[in-house]
Amino acid sequence: MRRPTPSAARRPRFLQALFNLRPEEIGPVLIAMLFFFCVLTALMLLRPARDALGMERGIEAIHWLFIGTAVVTLAVNPLFGWLVSRLKRLQFIAATYGFFVLSLVVFWALLMFAPGTIGQRSGQVFYVWFSVFNLFATMVFWALLADRFSSDQGMRFFALISVGGTLGAIFGPWLASQLAEPLGTPSLLLVSGGFLLLAMIAAWLLVRMAPDRTLIDAAEPANEAEQIGGSAWAGLRAVFQSRYLTGIAGYVMLMTVTSTFIYFTRLQMVAAVADDMDARTALLGSIDMWTQVAVLLLQLTLTAKIIQRFGLGIALAILPIVTALGFIGLAIYGSFILLILLEASNRAVQRGITRPAREALFTVLSREDKYKAKAVVDTFMYRNGDVIGAQTVGVLGRFGLAMGALASVVVPLALIWAALGFWLGSVQARQVARATQNTAPSASSKTHDNPEQAISPDGRLPSHSNSLNKISDPFHWSHR
Repeated sequence: MRRPTPSAARRPRFLQALFNLRPEEIGPVLIAMLFFFCVLTALMLLRPARDALGMERGIEAIHWLFIGTAVVTLAVNPLFGWLVSRLKRLQFIAATYGFFVLSLVVFWALLMFAPGTIGQRSGQVFYVWFSVFNLFATMVFWALLADRFSSDQGMRFFALISVGGTLGAIFGPWLASQLAEPLGTPSLLLVSGGFLLLAMIAAWLLVRMAPDRTLIDAAEPANEAEQIGGSAWAGLRAVFQSRYLTGIAGYVMLMTVTSTFIYFTRLQMVAAVADDMDARTALLGSIDMWTQVAVLLLQLTLTAKIIQRFGLGIALAILPIVTALGFIGLAIYGSFILLILLEASNRAVQRGITRPAREALFTVLSREDKYKAKAVVDTFMYRNGDVIGAQTVGVLGRFGLAMGALASVVVPLALIWAALGFWLGSVQARQVARATQNTAPSASSKTHDNPEQAISPDGRLPSHSNSLNKISDPFHWSHR
């Protein structure tokens, strides 16, 4: 048999060293990057307009829009859970994106054929709809990735896959600026819908190309012909029954509370420097674009190295520390430029480091929890954090308290948030290590001795890797 040439032998090592990729992983990773690129392009085409429309009735109205968004998100979650239970994986992914495409067509038709119906009230409807659309579109993407790749793969190249989304987040605003004048703003909705259709095709390719997961994470082998089954409310129950999922939900809520503080501070400052909707849209779009450039630099240089070198716990703790330092600086030297730096650094760390690390936490869960519980965490819990943050800002504003008061709230929250990140990282690492031991030949030979072995109170996995409910709930409160 002919031996491989030295250059061919070096190529896999080169790919693994530069991008943390093995040759057989290149195709699925490229498809996943294309998938995320299409999703984020579709979202970022519309986001500046969403924020500008939301400000039409004043910043105080946005506080109530956050509450409305949380209520709608809670109402949508059981419907999504029902779809996950009744449909095959590609079917409920297509149904989710297909619904949003149809909604975009409806909004386009209203703008084109009934422009008189478009006003402040319809702008608020679009704000709430887009906020729900934004979370579900990205949640479905990351749920599929957690389902198709192992924990080791997630730690190695989720950051690289995120680059595709960052490029889409940069390309979306640029494309909107190029097409808005020749095509008109309503046509941007159809362009966004077109990118969602491309995302559906990429999802189909990813399922077909990506190899089935191994048992390293104690997850079940993929079978596209089977439905996930279960209850429509299973995700909500799982979040409150599992310490691990409750911890992830708490981390997400603390993250969104502090992000909401930054969001409203930005809106207040933008309202002070820009008078009309077009000027606000341009300014908000410019902030988004430069923030994404910072995210891209992080994803290409540091994220994967930080996660692999220091683990998920450190990666998850970086964002709370950066946020606390930013608010302290803003309280001392408050200025619009410093706010932009705070928001840019917060988003860059959140999307460039925290998001890939946070998504890797879900790789050790069962398929049902990857879609149902993740939907609750990434949508309802996320929007609850928005509501809490918005109401806190409103209360502080009514009492006339300055930025220093906001910083005094953020700093203790950041300490709790960082500690929670450390804990989640250590829990995930222990689960992967124990699952790896359980898939070893010596361990697998024992799995038939006691197939109903329960999980111990400290969260140890059972010795059988196919016990889906137990694995999906390694820290069930009833086991204490």
